[in-house]
Amino acid sequence: MTVFAVQPEALKETLVSLLGDQVLHVKVALGEVEVLVDSVDYVAVATLLRDAPGCKFEQLIDLCGMDYSSFQDGAYEGLRYGVVLQLLSVSLNQRVRLKVLCADDDFPVVDSINDVWNSANWFEREAFDLFGIIFEGHNDLRRILTDYGFIGHPFRKDFPTSGHVEMIYDPEQKRVVYQPVSIEPREITPRIIREDNYGGLH
Repeated sequence: MTVFAVQPEALKETLVSLLGDQVLHVKVALGEVEVLVDSVDYVAVATLLRDAPGCKFEQLIDLCGMDYSSFQDGAYEGLRYGVVLQLLSVSLNQRVRLKVLCADDDFPVVDSINDVWNSANWFEREAFDLFGIIFEGHNDLRRILTDYGFIGHPFRKDFPTSGHVEMIYDPEQKRVVYQPVSIEPREITPRIIREDNYGGLH
Protein backbone atom coordinates (compact mmCIF):
# COMPACT_ATOMS: atom_id res chain seq x y z
CA MET A 1 0.00 0.00 0.00
CA THR A 2 1.41 3.39 -1.02
CA VAL A 3 1.21 6.23 1.48
CA PHE A 4 1.15 9.60 -0.25
CA ALA A 5 3.01 12.47 1.38
CA VAL A 6 0.96 15.13 3.13
CA GLN A 7 1.39 18.52 1.47
CA PRO A 8 3.51 20.91 3.57
CA GLU A 9 0.76 23.53 3.89
CA ALA A 10 -1.70 20.91 5.16
CA LEU A 11 0.85 19.61 7.68
CA LYS A 12 1.53 23.19 8.79
CA GLU A 13 -2.17 23.70 9.58
CA THR A 14 -2.26 20.39 11.48
CA LEU A 15 0.71 21.43 13.60
CA VAL A 16 -0.64 24.91 14.30
CA SER A 17 -3.92 23.36 15.47
CA LEU A 18 -2.23 20.63 17.52
CA LEU A 19 0.53 22.61 19.21
CA GLY A 20 -1.23 25.93 19.76
CA ASP A 21 0.66 28.25 22.13
CA GLN A 22 3.53 25.78 22.49
CA VAL A 23 5.08 26.98 19.22
CA LEU A 24 6.70 30.34 18.59
CA HIS A 25 6.62 30.07 14.81
CA VAL A 26 5.56 27.62 12.09
CA LYS A 27 6.46 28.10 8.42
CA VAL A 28 7.10 26.20 5.21
CA ALA A 29 10.75 26.56 4.18
CA LEU A 30 12.52 24.68 1.38
CA GLY A 31 9.45 22.53 0.86
CA GLU A 32 9.35 21.33 4.47
CA VAL A 33 7.52 22.50 7.56
CA GLU A 34 9.71 24.21 10.15
CA VAL A 35 8.61 24.57 13.78
CA LEU A 36 10.32 26.86 16.30
CA VAL A 37 9.61 26.20 19.98
CA ASP A 38 10.67 27.70 23.29
CA SER A 39 13.17 25.64 25.29
CA VAL A 40 10.64 25.11 28.11
CA ASP A 41 8.20 23.41 25.68
CA TYR A 42 10.84 21.46 23.74
CA VAL A 43 10.33 17.97 25.20
CA ALA A 44 6.53 18.30 25.35
CA VAL A 45 6.37 19.33 21.68
CA ALA A 46 8.78 16.56 20.67
CA THR A 47 6.59 13.99 22.44
CA LEU A 48 3.46 15.31 20.73
CA LEU A 49 5.14 15.19 17.33
CA ARG A 50 6.03 11.56 17.95
CA ASP A 51 2.66 10.41 19.32
CA ALA A 52 -0.15 12.58 17.87
CA PRO A 53 -2.28 10.83 15.21
CA GLY A 54 -1.70 13.48 12.52
CA CYS A 55 2.06 13.56 13.12
CA LYS A 56 3.54 10.16 14.05
CA PHE A 57 7.15 11.27 13.63
CA GLU A 58 8.62 7.97 14.74
CA GLN A 59 12.17 8.66 13.58
CA LEU A 60 14.72 11.28 14.51
CA ILE A 61 16.88 11.45 11.38
CA ASP A 62 19.33 14.08 12.58
CA LEU A 63 20.02 16.53 15.41
CA CYS A 64 22.70 19.20 15.26
CA GLY A 65 23.78 22.35 17.04
CA MET A 66 23.68 25.89 15.63
CA ASP A 67 25.66 29.06 16.32
CA TYR A 68 23.99 32.19 14.95
CA SER A 69 26.69 34.65 16.09
CA SER A 70 27.81 35.47 12.52
CA PHE A 71 24.39 34.98 10.90
CA GLN A 72 23.50 37.72 8.39
CA ASP A 73 27.08 39.03 8.66
CA GLY A 74 26.64 39.70 12.36
CA ALA A 75 23.44 41.75 11.88
CA TYR A 76 21.34 39.03 13.54
CA GLU A 77 19.99 39.97 16.95
CA GLY A 78 18.70 37.10 19.00
CA LEU A 79 19.77 34.03 20.94
CA ARG A 80 23.08 32.63 19.77
CA TYR A 81 22.86 28.84 20.20
CA GLY A 82 20.19 26.39 19.18
CA VAL A 83 19.40 22.84 18.17
CA VAL A 84 17.66 21.67 15.00
CA LEU A 85 16.05 18.24 14.51
CA GLN A 86 14.99 16.54 11.29
CA LEU A 87 12.02 14.24 11.94
CA LEU A 88 10.45 11.62 9.69
CA SER A 89 7.08 9.90 9.82
CA VAL A 90 7.43 6.62 7.95
CA SER A 91 3.76 5.73 8.46
CA LEU A 92 2.45 9.07 7.12
CA ASN A 93 5.32 9.83 4.71
CA GLN A 94 6.02 13.33 5.98
CA ARG A 95 8.87 15.34 7.45
CA VAL A 96 9.24 18.26 9.85
CA ARG A 97 12.15 20.41 11.01
CA LEU A 98 12.03 21.26 14.73
CA LYS A 99 14.15 24.11 16.11
CA VAL A 100 14.80 25.25 19.66
CA LEU A 101 17.04 28.08 20.87
CA CYS A 102 19.04 27.95 24.12
CA ALA A 103 17.85 30.61 26.58
CA ASP A 104 21.36 31.57 27.80
CA ASP A 105 24.22 32.44 25.41
CA ASP A 106 26.84 32.13 28.16
CA PHE A 107 25.73 28.65 29.22
CA PRO A 108 23.61 27.08 26.44
CA VAL A 109 21.30 24.40 27.84
CA VAL A 110 18.28 22.50 26.52
CA ASP A 111 16.61 19.33 27.76
CA SER A 112 17.70 16.00 26.30
CA ILE A 113 15.15 14.26 24.07
CA ASN A 114 16.93 10.91 24.33
CA ASP A 115 13.87 9.50 26.13
CA VAL A 116 11.68 10.55 23.18
CA TRP A 117 13.96 9.20 20.41
CA ASN A 118 16.89 7.12 21.62
CA SER A 119 18.78 7.88 18.40
CA ALA A 120 19.38 11.34 19.92
CA ASN A 121 22.05 9.89 22.21
CA TRP A 122 25.12 10.30 19.98
CA PHE A 123 23.70 13.32 18.14
CA GLU A 124 23.42 15.21 21.44
CA ARG A 125 26.93 14.20 22.41
CA GLU A 126 28.16 15.53 19.07
CA ALA A 127 26.36 18.88 19.56
CA PHE A 128 27.83 19.09 23.06
CA ASP A 129 31.32 18.34 21.79
CA LEU A 130 31.30 20.69 18.81
CA PHE A 131 29.10 23.56 20.08
CA GLY A 132 29.24 23.24 23.87
CA ILE A 133 25.46 22.85 24.20
CA ILE A 134 24.47 21.07 27.43
CA PHE A 135 21.63 18.54 27.16
CA GLU A 136 19.99 18.40 30.58
CA GLY A 137 19.11 14.83 31.56
CA HIS A 138 21.44 13.10 29.09
CA ASN A 139 22.90 10.13 30.96
CA ASP A 140 26.32 10.06 29.26
CA LEU A 141 27.15 13.55 28.02
CA ARG A 142 30.85 13.53 27.08
CA ARG A 143 32.96 14.30 24.04
CA ILE A 144 32.55 12.00 21.06
CA LEU A 145 34.65 13.44 18.20
CA THR A 146 37.45 15.40 19.86
CA ASP A 147 40.02 14.16 22.35
CA TYR A 148 39.27 14.12 26.10
CA GLY A 149 41.79 16.89 26.72
CA PHE A 150 40.52 19.08 23.88
CA ILE A 151 40.00 22.73 24.80
CA GLY A 152 36.93 24.56 23.51
CA HIS A 153 34.23 23.66 21.00
CA PRO A 154 35.45 23.71 17.37
CA PHE A 155 32.14 24.52 15.59
CA ARG A 156 31.60 27.74 17.51
CA LYS A 157 32.05 30.70 15.18
CA ASP A 158 34.65 32.33 17.44
CA PHE A 159 36.84 29.20 17.67
CA PRO A 160 40.23 29.83 15.99
CA THR A 161 40.83 27.73 12.88
CA SER A 162 44.23 26.69 14.22
CA GLY A 163 42.80 25.66 17.59
CA HIS A 164 44.36 26.41 20.99
CA VAL A 165 46.76 23.49 21.43
CA GLU A 166 48.57 20.96 19.26
CA MET A 167 49.84 17.45 19.94
CA ILE A 168 53.44 16.45 19.35
CA TYR A 169 55.50 13.40 20.21
CA ASP A 170 58.05 14.24 22.88
CA PRO A 171 61.08 11.91 22.43
CA GLU A 172 62.36 12.66 25.95
CA GLN A 173 59.07 11.73 27.64
CA LYS A 174 58.42 9.06 25.01
CA ARG A 175 54.79 10.02 24.70
CA VAL A 176 52.42 12.42 22.96
CA VAL A 177 52.04 15.77 24.74
CA TYR A 178 49.99 18.93 24.29
CA GLN A 179 51.58 22.31 23.71
CA PRO A 180 50.33 25.75 22.64
CA VAL A 181 49.73 26.07 18.91
CA SER A 182 52.88 27.09 17.06
CA ILE A 183 51.10 28.07 13.83
CA GLU A 184 51.15 31.80 13.20
CA PRO A 185 47.99 33.15 11.57
CA ARG A 186 48.64 34.75 8.19
CA GLU A 187 46.62 36.36 5.47
CA ILE A 188 47.00 34.70 2.08
CA THR A 189 45.97 36.51 -1.09
CA PRO A 190 45.84 34.08 -4.02
CA ARG A 191 47.60 35.07 -7.23
CA ILE A 192 45.17 34.92 -10.13
CA ILE A 193 46.65 33.92 -13.49
CA ARG A 194 44.41 34.03 -16.53
CA GLU A 195 45.07 33.37 -20.18
CA ASP A 196 44.86 36.17 -22.69
CA ASN A 197 41.31 36.73 -23.93
CA TYR A 198 39.95 34.84 -20.90
CA GLY A 199 36.15 34.90 -21.12
CA GLY A 200 36.34 36.95 -24.32
CA LEU A 201 38.05 39.90 -22.59
CA HIS A 202 40.80 41.89 -24.36
